[in-house]
Amino acid sequence: MESPRDRALAYLAAHHVMTLATAGPEGPWAAAVFYASEGFDLCFLSSPSSRHCTALRSNAAAAATVQEDYSDWRAIRGVQLEGRVEELESEEAARVRALYGAKFPIARPADDTPAPIAAALAKVRWYRFAAGRAFWIDNAAGFGKREQVL
Repeated sequence: MESPRDRALAYLAAHHVMTLATAGPEGPWAAAVFYASEGFDLCFLSSPSSRHCTALRSNAAAAATVQEDYSDWRAIRGVQLEGRVEELESEEAARVRALYGAKFPIARPADDTPAPIAAALAKVRWYRFAAGRAFWIDNAAGFGKREQVL
């Protein structure tokens, strides 16, 4: 039988968008970003001038959720995470870009990348949400069913 940890990892691998919550000088903020997962760590790209990245420079602590838009509370499943975000440099950024490109081929460095996409990718930075704790949510197993899996 698959453990809650295994279900949470499979869920993260199968989904594409996390809601990233940060808190900086302007107050709390949440933003939806595409990610590629490495276990419970979620790698993403973003503009360094975005509100969430500006907040992360002053406070690396963050939270994230991955879930679908459910209409029935009994069907709710997802992952809640807390951790820290770090901006990645050179070799690690290149490694994460390859990981991300495997999930989102448009982000792969390639000669045939459309010019607007290549120009946008040249302006972003690569980040890792390093999870410190993670919880698997599964209301199908009972209302409010929440299990710590990391």
